[in-house]
Amino acid sequence: MALDWMPRDNAIRNHQLFGTEHWGTDADAPCVVFTKKPLTSPAGEVIPDLFVAEIRLNNPKQYNSYTTEMVKGVIAGFNAASADRSVVAAIFTGTGFDAFCTGGNTKEYSEYYSRRPNEYGEYMDLFNGMVDAILMCKKPTICRVNGMRVAGGQEIGMACDLAVSSDLAIFGQAGARHGSAPDGGSTDFLPWFLSMEDAMWNCVSCEMWSAYKMRAKNLISKVVPVLKDGDKWVRNPLIITDKYVDDGAIVYGEYITGPAAKEAKEKVKALPKSFELLDKEVDKIVWTFANLFPGCVMKSIDGIRAKKKFFWDQAKLPNRHWLMANMNYEAFLGFGAFNTKKITGKDVIDFLKFRQLIAKGAAADDATFEAVFAKPQG
Repeated sequence: MALDWMPRDNAIRNHQLFGTEHWGTDADAPCVVFTKKPLTSPAGEVIPDLFVAEIRLNNPKQYNSYTTEMVKGVIAGFNAASADRSVVAAIFTGTGFDAFCTGGNTKEYSEYYSRRPNEYGEYMDLFNGMVDAILMCKKPTICRVNGMRVAGGQEIGMACDLAVSSDLAIFGQAGARHGSAPDGGSTDFLPWFLSMEDAMWNCVSCEMWSAYKMRAKNLISKVVPVLKDGDKWVRNPLIITDKYVDDGAIVYGEYITGPAAKEAKEKVKALPKSFELLDKEVDKIVWTFANLFPGCVMKSIDGIRAKKKFFWDQAKLPNRHWLMANMNYEAFLGFGAFNTKKITGKDVIDFLKFRQLIAKGAAADDATFEAVFAKPQG
């Protein structure tokens, strides 16, 4: 029996939480740029009415570090992608070849948030909301790693479902060197991707690892070259891309050293760069998703995400409170030293002096802080 006698409201509802107020254009840097690009087939055919959302961090002069307003832009971007029926997938990337993201904006941290713990707590609520927005997006999320993915950039990148990287990118943390702990996701996510010892060392040492090394250790899905010599693609000349044994260990993805390193750096600077292969890999992933049942895709993705979310959700609020309190202490020192490196010539404090003062029971006061900061140059 037909049910055409039953009242039916067919007006499509708008489930967007935000408008366009948190996004900008390339001319507005620092900002987040949100765009919808038509879905295309591998043959280049534009598919009508279907799109790919791109959330792009646009602060290239500061290595795409995110300001408070940019955090809002990322939240708005993933919310928009999630609630848009026409979007197949969401791509998270940065402007330029240098950096995907290097984390929070250190200038803002040092000059505004340090010694304002309540303010930083409010900021961390936004940061947590940014990670939540990625993990809760009802579209597959792909981190297009266009350059270095460091510190908080590493954390928000790992919140994505998949990552495809330029082979010029580096990966790592900076917290313990610059006054914080990577509690915006790395302490939760790294043990899922890496072995426990690799996760421990990468999290704490602040050692930077190449994209090839991270691919070998399964942190990312794919690495592609971006350097071109005529029609030939050139792998990052700074990296060992052949496996060999050194002192019983397999060496792969490590940085070369010695005189060859200088020549390799010049080669990286001189050769033109192109994201052609990177974008092809991203498009290939999106096309795969497009040709699957969307509901089944998202149920499967959410089932995998739940494992990352479990530890993130357990720790994000206690971490928020510790990070807030730490803005009065080591974060003030670390971010302050980094922010004044042009004045002092050093981007870190005197760690040994600091430990010596702690061993003597020194108070966390201006006298202690003054003793460990580098002095202004001449």
